[in-house]
Amino acid sequence: MRPIPVAFHIWFIEVHTYGIGLAITFWFALRYFERRVRNAGYPWEWITGMFLWVIVAAIVGARIMSVVPNWSQYSSDPLQVFAIWQGGLSSFGGLILAVPVGIISARRRCPSISTIRLLDLVAPVLMAAWGIGRLLGPQLMVNGGGHPTNQWFGMYYAGEVGKRLPVPIFQAAMDLSIFGILLLIERWLRSQSPALSTRLAPAGMAGVAPAASPPLADLETAEVDNVVQGVGAGNGDRAIDLERRRQLPPAGIIIGAGMVLWGIERFIDERLWLTDPSHVAFILVQLAGIGLAIAGLVVLATRYPALQKWRTQGPAVGGPFLGDPKPNATPDATATASSHAARSKTLASGDSG
Repeated sequence: MRPIPVAFHIWFIEVHTYGIGLAITFWFALRYFERRVRNAGYPWEWITGMFLWVIVAAIVGARIMSVVPNWSQYSSDPLQVFAIWQGGLSSFGGLILAVPVGIISARRRCPSISTIRLLDLVAPVLMAAWGIGRLLGPQLMVNGGGHPTNQWFGMYYAGEVGKRLPVPIFQAAMDLSIFGILLLIERWLRSQSPALSTRLAPAGMAGVAPAASPPLADLETAEVDNVVQGVGAGNGDRAIDLERRRQLPPAGIIIGAGMVLWGIERFIDERLWLTDPSHVAFILVQLAGIGLAIAGLVVLATRYPALQKWRTQGPAVGGPFLGDPKPNATPDATATASSHAARSKTLASGDSG
């Protein structure tokens, strides 16, 4: 059985399937992240500029962390360091450089979004992109397999002798499972929301009872009040965005859970399927996985009190953003109230994705 082709030619140009896979993965991550940020009620036009820096940082960091522990393989031909189309990108190396670059760029371009909220929004994106990237990247590159095997599910990979464990497929299944778990946690958090605020109602609107609003660190109540006063003057979309942001649960739960689950996954990957136990990278990746999982537990522990406080603000009667009934107006509500209710239906476009 022949291995999966890792390159093909278009006239005299050699095209590497690994590079195409990475490009598709980055494009998906960009669009999905834009959607999540927009649905959360934040500006999103700045994301493309930030993402370009993140891509460069991720590739450079991933390559450095792959080359340094394996320098003996590159010392005789240093130019091979730049041959990323042959594989050799470290997941943790990409994170180490890309995360701080992304945070700094995002904070400069969109000060209204807090760092912890940004990480919450990006965590499912990372897991989904990693799952897709495993199938479109390492699965299609040189030396993409794991340990040798004679099992029926073993596959042939370019540059490796005999059947190998299809580790990219295993990793994709685990990453996409984590992605699904994070979305389920996100949906559960929204189901625990206290009653939605009715601050979107214009001043003087009759028949809408006040409701409790969860206090969030990244949104000032005064900002909502100021915008709401101008709803009739064309600020409706802005007010809706602010209301969406106020409805979000305390940030940190999603990224904390993602850190725990992905740290465990990377430990299992390295322990069972990948590097030679005598190799230094074998130990480093396992330690990094354990460290990431512990850090995630710390994040969850520190955010739990805020979550409990948020949940006790009121019953989870919800609103259009959560898929629950909107607060009812009294029979004598004004036409302005009816108009506002119609506009609020746009909140229904918000989802866990």
